[in-house]
Amino acid sequence: MTDARGVLIVAEHADGVLAGSTAELATAGQKLAAALGHDVAAVVCGASVARLASEVAKLGVKRVFAVEAPQLSDFQIEAHLAALEQVVAQVAPRVVLVAKSVQGRDLGPRLAFRLGAGLAQDCTELGWDSQRNALLGVRPVYGGAGLARVAVLTTPAFSTIRLKAFDPAPATATNPAEVVAVSVRLDSLGPVATLVSSAKQQATGIRLEDARVVVSGGRGLGGAEPFKVLQELAAALRGTVGASRAACDAGWVPHSYQVGLTGKTIGADLYIAIGISGASQHLAGISGVKNVVAINKDGEANIFKEARYGVVGDWQKVVPAFLQAIKEMGVSP
Repeated sequence: MTDARGVLIVAEHADGVLAGSTAELATAGQKLAAALGHDVAAVVCGASVARLASEVAKLGVKRVFAVEAPQLSDFQIEAHLAALEQVVAQVAPRVVLVAKSVQGRDLGPRLAFRLGAGLAQDCTELGWDSQRNALLGVRPVYGGAGLARVAVLTTPAFSTIRLKAFDPAPATATNPAEVVAVSVRLDSLGPVATLVSSAKQQATGIRLEDARVVVSGGRGLGGAEPFKVLQELAAALRGTVGASRAACDAGWVPHSYQVGLTGKTIGADLYIAIGISGASQHLAGISGVKNVVAINKDGEANIFKEARYGVVGDWQKVVPAFLQAIKEMGVSP
């Protein structure tokens, strides 16, 4: 693609709702497009995407490519791969950005392979090397203990972006992007897989990924009972509860609470880590958090290296006093 130009982001959605990762990709795409001197566009695929395309059009992109086909009603990897392969061939972007989500970690590498392109995985920063004409990416390695700087020299260049690594682009009602319908041929694809049924876990309260405040507990709590105190503290701060992998593996809370490299990646304004030592895998999941508060009786715990504020002490004394002070002050974030 010698005439390749622009940055293309792949929008995600489920059950008719646009994924929050799309707005994060829009921010990443805008920054990279500015460095390139190009525009940023988006592509959204589905059986009926007119409304979703209009939402993406408000995220500061220049153009939205809408791809509609019955085979794209559910996320079937082969159908979406075939559709996006054709879109990239038609649009000829210089860079393609995909979220490092459940869908994206499957889609991004396969699409890059089909197009013979290089891929920078799980990036938290992006840049452009004008001398080498290469995409630059920064990605955590060794469970978040180090950072690798990689360059992608192919055209197009692909990257999957870690969730919460970029602030979401704000939606604006003024000057929405142009929506362009793109036709793709999927008739010859055949039924590679069929969705028989799906089961959804009922959830209450604020999702970890969306919470502004997260109160998280670890092995240092000693059991499941203390999480009731954390629930009360989270409720007082209008937040939600998380946990380390050790707490989840012990069966104290469900694995849906897990924060970390193999759990949820969050970008809360405030993260209160109680009885969490701060393993590199856990720290990788809170790399996007703005303020970390650590409460741990071990003053040498690794979590204090990442904390803006820290309390060395027994959580059974610190947390109840903290909770009482919040109630008396009527504090709300």
